[in-house]
Amino acid sequence: MNIHYFAPLSRGYGRMKKALFQPFDLSKWFVVGFTAFLAGLTDCHGGNGGGGGGHGRIDWDDVVYFPQRAHEWLLENPHWFMLIALGIFVLFLLLVLCVWLSARGRFMFLDNVVHDRANVVTPWHEYRAEGNSLFLWNITVGLLVVALIAWYLVQCYAGIVEVYERLSDPRALIAPAILMLLGLMAIILVAVFIQLLLVGFVVPIMYRSRLGVLAAWKIFVSLFRSHALAFLAYALLVALLSIAIAIGVFFAVVFTCCIGLILLVIPYINAVVLLPISYTLRAFSVEFLEQFGPEYALFPRDGRSGSVGEMKL
Repeated sequence: MNIHYFAPLSRGYGRMKKALFQPFDLSKWFVVGFTAFLAGLTDCHGGNGGGGGGHGRIDWDDVVYFPQRAHEWLLENPHWFMLIALGIFVLFLLLVLCVWLSARGRFMFLDNVVHDRANVVTPWHEYRAEGNSLFLWNITVGLLVVALIAWYLVQCYAGIVEVYERLSDPRALIAPAILMLLGLMAIILVAVFIQLLLVGFVVPIMYRSRLGVLAAWKIFVSLFRSHALAFLAYALLVALLSIAIAIGVFFAVVFTCCIGLILLVIPYINAVVLLPISYTLRAFSVEFLEQFGPEYALFPRDGRSGSVGEMKL
């Protein structure tokens, strides 16, 4: 089987042009952009802010023993401990809400891309069971990943403290810190790769066959075993595209004298402005998956697609 990469990307781009620009319909952009916004609620889009460095000598005792001292300070200030705990709990509830909305939004956005339409209400109700299954998976796996990272950081921190207390030389911390960061990056990369496969291929399988997430993963894992290199190459291509997109967005912000930044920092407007990108990538993964057999085909083959007249809020 010959697996292609740029041909599915080209077809995805063509579907985006037809859906969003032939003809251009601003109301359709805002409706489809809303489903893209929901789908991407839990994605990482933000940038990093710059900051100035401190001056003077670094007190390495403060750096190394910061967690213990922070813990002691919280015990001595229980009112702050309660406020921080309450804030974390509220943030957790908001995160759970975002994960739930994103899970439903994945199927809403996919449905609009597959059928070239702008519909919110119908896919919201139609794929409730699949969305809830995806939500439970995301919450469970997310908590497991957080627990794994927390355990890993605790172990690394204990090792760094042991090295510092034994050698009393801050320079001895450089190698352990680098190894810690490399291990952390490896964990994050594996988690991102699994999420990429989930969104790119497991969700379409769930959508097409009306399956729960575990049943869809079982089908995909069987496919992945036979074509692991193809999916790894897909992930690499998506990573390169993401870097190119980030660079393009950066220069667009610079060339518009940061006016574009104002639009991009508003989440929903961000989704609308960047809709051609998210639409193309969503169509690309479906086109790529369809190469592995008709049982993975999602796009209609009779030449018909949803019309703008089907637009519903």
